[in-house]
Amino acid sequence: MAILVVAAHDGKTVRANVSNAVVAASQMGSDVHVLVAGSNAGEAAKSAAAIAGVAKVLQAEDAAYANWLAEDIAPLVVKLAPNYSHIVMAADSVGKNIAPRVAALLDVAQISEAIQVVSPDTFVRPIYAGNAMATVQSGDKIKVVTIRPTNFKAGAGGGTAAVEQIGGAGAAGLSSFVGAELSKSERPELTSAKIVVSGGRGLASGENFKMLEALADKLGAGLGASRAAVDAGYVPNDYQVGQTGKVVAPDLYIAIGISGAIQHLAGMKDSKTIVAINKDEEAPIFQVADYGIVGDLFQIVPELTAAVEKK
Repeated sequence: MAILVVAAHDGKTVRANVSNAVVAASQMGSDVHVLVAGSNAGEAAKSAAAIAGVAKVLQAEDAAYANWLAEDIAPLVVKLAPNYSHIVMAADSVGKNIAPRVAALLDVAQISEAIQVVSPDTFVRPIYAGNAMATVQSGDKIKVVTIRPTNFKAGAGGGTAAVEQIGGAGAAGLSSFVGAELSKSERPELTSAKIVVSGGRGLASGENFKMLEALADKLGAGLGASRAAVDAGYVPNDYQVGQTGKVVAPDLYIAIGISGAIQHLAGMKDSKTIVAINKDEEAPIFQVADYGIVGDLFQIVPELTAAVEKK
């Protein structure tokens, strides 16, 4: 049977991680379909059709899908589910919201944050904050799987899939959209940035994060933070990198004033190169760092920023 990838989008284009989800889905079977639900989502559907490996795009047009309320999207996915062997989503804020509802309505066990597809019914996923890997096999007729995008290479473009219009199921009436307050930044989005600069409790205040902003801007980097820094109110929640935040795997990750709690390491240890700056030479972050600098970050970061600017 075919595999259905549920694609999150902004109305104009699908999220970058949909391409990663398509690659993961293609390892489960050869016939990959993508669901693009929304209101006036024609451009997003076209962007999904352009992903290599997609055989068909299902465009569900309904005013109820305009704001991607999970209570409305999940019934639509469940309605389509009997035609598919797998329902696949990226393990981002949207996937983590919708997939559990779909699994519950289908009465199947969800497989969360798969990092490897062993076979169509067997997957590898991290447990214990990434300290161990579990190989799990599902006997469910329909498998609901969220994948960790950073573990699957993004697919190529150039696809020419057909777009099929399907009807929407309307609003379930369980929730309503009130409004959204979205943070805006010129910096790259954390999960797609090739360089990430992150700060921790060692910054001591939100004001001191301006040092990291200057460095990030010079490097064209995304700006992240540890849970401790977020909980302390230094920066907003959407900066958080870790098990309960965003999982990143950039080419370069610079951890500044971050001790390296297990929760944080789970979200960044797959980065290709890790640089740590911390005054405590016993900090756990140095165990995963490729390069470590023991010293005062308030002296080192301005010097690093100046060196980058000069370069």
